[in-house]
Amino acid sequence: MLTSPAAKLVGLLLTAALALATGLASLALGATEIAPAVLLEAFVAPDPSSTQHLILWTERLPRAAIAALVGASLAVAGALMQTLTRNALAAPSILGINAGAMCFVVLGSTFFAIRSPLGLAWVAFLGALVAALLVALLGRERRGGISPVRVVLAGVAVTALFVSLAQGLLIIDQERFESLLLWLAGSVAGRELEMMTPLLPFFLFAAGVCLFLVRQLNLLVLEEEVVRGLGQRTGRVKLLAGTAIIMLAGGAVALAGMIGFVGLIVPHMVRALFGRDHRWVLPGCTLLGAGLLLGADTLARFVIPPQEVPVGVMTALLGTPFFLHLARRRSLAP
Repeated sequence: MLTSPAAKLVGLLLTAALALATGLASLALGATEIAPAVLLEAFVAPDPSSTQHLILWTERLPRAAIAALVGASLAVAGALMQTLTRNALAAPSILGINAGAMCFVVLGSTFFAIRSPLGLAWVAFLGALVAALLVALLGRERRGGISPVRVVLAGVAVTALFVSLAQGLLIIDQERFESLLLWLAGSVAGRELEMMTPLLPFFLFAAGVCLFLVRQLNLLVLEEEVVRGLGQRTGRVKLLAGTAIIMLAGGAVALAGMIGFVGLIVPHMVRALFGRDHRWVLPGCTLLGAGLLLGADTLARFVIPPQEVPVGVMTALLGTPFFLHLARRRSLAP
């Protein structure tokens, strides 16, 4: 673990360099490879008649931007959830947040013909909120508080419920079956920047909330009795952090569908490097989450060429062993 502020700053810069490298790889690699010189030329002097320039601006760049935004959002949401619940296994994909958002997106698309990114975002936020409330209700103990084990079991049950409902709804809407099924698997392929623009205010609001709470979040790492002994009230902090989680996870699902395990893996990797101080954890999760999803999406293009594996499948393959390792640990504290 990095201890001094100078070492942590260097670590953060290296993480940013890694995210930038995976972003450049995402732009350059694929069925059509784009050389570094052509990549630079496309940004300095784009040529509409060039096939490679066209691929870069209409396909690769939107895909990379959305992958980076979704990866960063899920990673930060996972860090907030683990802090809020004091549970190392907490993540939007584990506790049913992603599944609730996805189910409501399918529901809104099927029965209410909602197609706009902003409309899908609102129903995704609603689904994420419903799932979060269900998990909180089912995970509570009789004497109050949330049991780490019960909340994970509740998350698994809520995820199974909403995924089953979404799959059942897909049978009804045969016309959109293929596109919605790909969304259910999680994918950033074929996305356009116009999809991201209406959702940016929500992501920026969530980022502002994180900046506002960055110091107060460190209190939530302490035991509840210690926090009360310090005379601190954490109700507002928990409410704002929960709002940020709903917006980050719901917006990510509205853009890319169900992409799991990013919110589980990245916070643990960042804490292993920077410790538990959220002044370092949140920016670290932002950079590493973006880099991880960009790298996974780039790798997904080469697994079964010329076909592409949905990036949600890639993150599940990477995250499942990590989840099993955490589940075998005695302590569930983050």
